[in-house]
Amino acid sequence: MPGHIKKCTGPDPDPSPWLEVKYELKLKNKAKPYDPKNSVWVPNKADGGYLEGLIESKDGAKVTVKVNGEMKVFKEDQICQVNPGNYDCAEDMADLTYLGDACVLWNSVIRYKNELIYTYSGLFCIAINPYKRYPIYTLRTMELYIGKRRNECWPHIFAIAEGAYQGMCGSGSNQSILITGESGAGKTENTKKV
Repeated sequence: MPGHIKKCTGPDPDPSPWLEVKYELKLKNKAKPYDPKNSVWVPNKADGGYLEGLIESKDGAKVTVKVNGEMKVFKEDQICQVNPGNYDCAEDMADLTYLGDACVLWNSVIRYKNELIYTYSGLFCIAINPYKRYPIYTLRTMELYIGKRRNECWPHIFAIAEGAYQGMCGSGSNQSILITGESGAGKTENTKKV
């Protein structure tokens, strides 16, 4: 359990705050300033990530972008369109309008900051290790996924396990789940849950 949730006895805590994108967050994301033609991601040399900016002008293959109040010039192939705010915290990154590196990284970061550690990317389930415990591996959580298809519930390793189980029962053939990642990514913990 998270440090602020102590479970001694009684029913399991509600897992939805760590699985569901709340309505208030969706409204906040939609209200984010966005210009469909000029909002772009640009590389940030300081940390290797990306910064959001607005295109001010184009001159051939050079693009002038306003980033944090400063004008910077980038090559056109270095910039990437920003998705509208209603795509922030998307449960499946395959649904994003723009699928550049910056867009995928941003969706992962914004979900992680909102304690939503599981995200789909097409057929894959991406897990980002929070290095703390969330009450999302309880019997109550498991029951949310029993008998459901992956698209009928929130992203979770239980949805992947349930899909494999249904495939095994339906086809009568063996199923496999591949869990990969770097050291400390949470492979062992997720394998225990499957």
